[in-house]
Amino acid sequence: MAQIPKPSTGTIRRFENFSSRYVKPRTIDVWLPDGYTPTKKYAVLYMQDGGSLFDSSIVWNHQEWGVDELLGKLQQEKRILPCIVVGIWNTGITRHNEYLPQKPFETLSPAEKDTVFKAKRSNGQAVFQEYKIYSDDYLRFLTQDLKPFIDSSFSTLPDRSHTFIAGSSMGGLISLYAICEYPQLFGGAACLSTHWTGIFQIEHNLFPAAMLQYISQHLPDPAKHRIYMDHGTATIDSLYTNYQPQADQWMKRNGYTRRNWMTKVYPGADHSERSWNKRLDIPILFLLGRK
Repeated sequence: MAQIPKPSTGTIRRFENFSSRYVKPRTIDVWLPDGYTPTKKYAVLYMQDGGSLFDSSIVWNHQEWGVDELLGKLQQEKRILPCIVVGIWNTGITRHNEYLPQKPFETLSPAEKDTVFKAKRSNGQAVFQEYKIYSDDYLRFLTQDLKPFIDSSFSTLPDRSHTFIAGSSMGGLISLYAICEYPQLFGGAACLSTHWTGIFQIEHNLFPAAMLQYISQHLPDPAKHRIYMDHGTATIDSLYTNYQPQADQWMKRNGYTRRNWMTKVYPGADHSERSWNKRLDIPILFLLGRK
């Protein structure tokens, strides 16, 4: 059993081996702010890669997002809505299989799919480990298993305008896919260092084009949703510099403006929890800030 995070503010409620009708069981960590009480109602922020959110001492690279410190501080200062955070742990070896948007992938030709599916990391390890891509089932888990459980177990505001989703890298990609696929459930998405390439190469990789074509047709109604996107320019984030501007064009064409969409570039920022921690306040205030 993974060690339970020790947050600097608030408390963690852990649900070990949370089962699903659609995907493998996993750990769910729910962060409750100081003073959490069933007499109040709270917005909910669902976050991917839940093992890296709260406590660097239990993370393989000793880095964390610092979600508890930031959201605890912002709530205490009454700058954001009262909010709980649902940290959804990934499954490790099949993380990519759950996070790669399935419908864009399915539009590729058999040869193009094969190129993506057989991709390797820089260390030679296969990205998808020969498992199928099943992000549609992952989203069914989020929306049909996890969200109803959270709303019945905690004092939440379950409507779209108080339900948000966030992640970085592949977690940013699946969060964008989630708000496109389930616009009736999610009112906002924060997509940090969105991994547009899907894999770790640009050459002979048509997944980015498929993903951009998908969002051109499936972005949710800008009158009812807010979307944040960003990237750095160092390490893996350097892969995104050609694709984020194309995504920005589709956001504009679909009616998104400064009122409901933010896109940012952080020169010199690398692809790490440390970098995401430094700028997390910006998407949190954008999505959850008191109007």
